[in-house]
Amino acid sequence: QQGKTAMLVVIDGAVAGLVAVADTIKVGSAEAIKQLQAQGLSVWMITGDNQRAAQAIAAQVGIPAGQVLSEVLPEDKANQVKRLQEQGLVVAFAGDGINDAPALVQADAGIAMGTGTDIAMEASDITLVKGNLKSVATALALSRATLRTIKQNLFWAFAYNVILIPTAILSPLIPLLRENAPIFAAAAMALSSVTVVSNSLRLRRFGR
Repeated sequence: QQGKTAMLVVIDGAVAGLVAVADTIKVGSAEAIKQLQAQGLSVWMITGDNQRAAQAIAAQVGIPAGQVLSEVLPEDKANQVKRLQEQGLVVAFAGDGINDAPALVQADAGIAMGTGTDIAMEASDITLVKGNLKSVATALALSRATLRTIKQNLFWAFAYNVILIPTAILSPLIPLLRENAPIFAAAAMALSSVTVVSNSLRLRRFGR
């Protein structure tokens, strides 16, 4: 039930003991899964391990039993990713082995661990320096924050132009603007740049 592999210890033809071995979970894996789920993501596990071992590992890190694909051959990992995509899901696949390369290519976003193989890193869209799964959650959160900042910058740039372009057109009719047009234009351009850059610099505080 714990997904361990039992091995008999035999000495001089007689059974002397029983040893159970199992894969260990990387430190921080369970916390990483919780962080991904907190972001509204559905976490799946695709593995070549037998069903009992896979379910035991999944239970320890908090992955639902229905989202565990076990006994998957290396060449079938990409097919499993494709099957999830055909269900309308946007799939990000994280892996570090040679056998993960096809799945990394098939996924909408392939994430390779920096501690993995060169082939996996070349096949991926993103390579994380650390091999910790928490880096995956951090990378996804940072990506969302970056996209949100880009949208904010576009909004402010658009709003800025909507206000100031008509002002520039009407400036010949306004004595104060007509006489100081270059000064106001330079100030407006500088203010626009400062606003966008300052908003973008907030990303430097991400995760602090």
